Amino acid sequence: MFRSGAFKILLTIFLTIILFGFSAHAQDYKKVKAKNGQGIYALLRENGLEGADNYDKFIGLNKKSLGADQQLIKGRTYLLPAESKKKSETPDKTGVYPIFGDNYEKVEFKDDLLKGAVFYIVSGHGGPDPGAMGKKDGHTLCEDEYAYDVALRLARNLLEHNATVNILITDPNDGIRDDQYLKCDKDEYCGDKQEIPLNQVKRLKQRTKEINAIFNKYRGSYQRMIELHVDSRYSGQKIDIFFYHHPDSKPGKKFSSTMYNLIKAKYDEHQPSRGYQGTVESRSLYMLNNSKPVGSYIELGNINHELDQKRLLIVDNRQAVANWLMLGIIKDFENSKK
Repeated sequence: MFRSGAFKILLTIFLTIILFGFSAHAQDYKKVKAKNGQGIYALLRENGLEGADNYDKFIGLNKKSLGADQQLIKGRTYLLPAESKKKSETPDKTGVYPIFGDNYEKVEFKDDLLKGAVFYIVSGHGGPDPGAMGKKDGHTLCEDEYAYDVALRLARNLLEHNATVNILITDPNDGIRDDQYLKCDKDEYCGDKQEIPLNQVKRLKQRTKEINAIFNKYRGSYQRMIELHVDSRYSGQKIDIFFYHHPDSKPGKKFSSTMYNLIKAKYDEHQPSRGYQGTVESRSLYMLNNSKPVGSYIELGNINHELDQKRLLIVDNRQAVANWLMLGIIKDFENSKK
């Protein structure tokens, strides 16, 4: 039997080990204060911690300290995720892509998770056609601007994992923007500076022709088209992100379903009481019918509904959508190799 004195010594040592371990663990996390108007991704980028994995880690560390819609509160202290000690399978490399704008043009290649995969990122409308339009606090919201911003964010995410990415619609002035209200303009073009027609059929034919010409260069590779839109319905109808695939495409259905399931899981994780009502359906649409790559047509929300507008206006939400779509895409690519 232990004597009481020996027991106290052992208990003290035990508690010391626990407290030391806890202290060492706590010291892994750097503390920072949120600035006025700063979002989670801006805070992470400022501290060299970009990426979907760091976003999820940050939310997990700071759930109780975040405001509505997981926004940062000015002056509040937050914990940053510890930097991963795991090295990339490929040497650190950085590319420069002016299309993403001054703040985002440098892209760090993190790994080869999407090496060999080819993507076509198509933001809806553009040029003379702004698409769906909404109003918020005296500002006009144009579908093509918000779809384009999410498209650029998604394209940049895919490049980080060594994918081949073709951005079909581009704007010479608008890179990735961290503004709430994105200015509407008409200077987007298709492919190699082709003027976008106002006529819908001509516009869709132009994009399809561009995609199919590139497709032939990568025949036999994993190729996917992602077309991004924003829906327009009456202001009382809230919708979640939903997906369309070609009626006769099993890979298209699987691709859309994989992204849908990933986004649903993320909403269940971060907003468990919210519920997610997105859908995956087949639909005969021009781009899905005539483009050679397996495709998914994605509606990001209702531009006229107050809650859906938050998904578009809050920059962290736009980035989160791009990150979650990227994670679903990675999963679909991995599944294609099984």
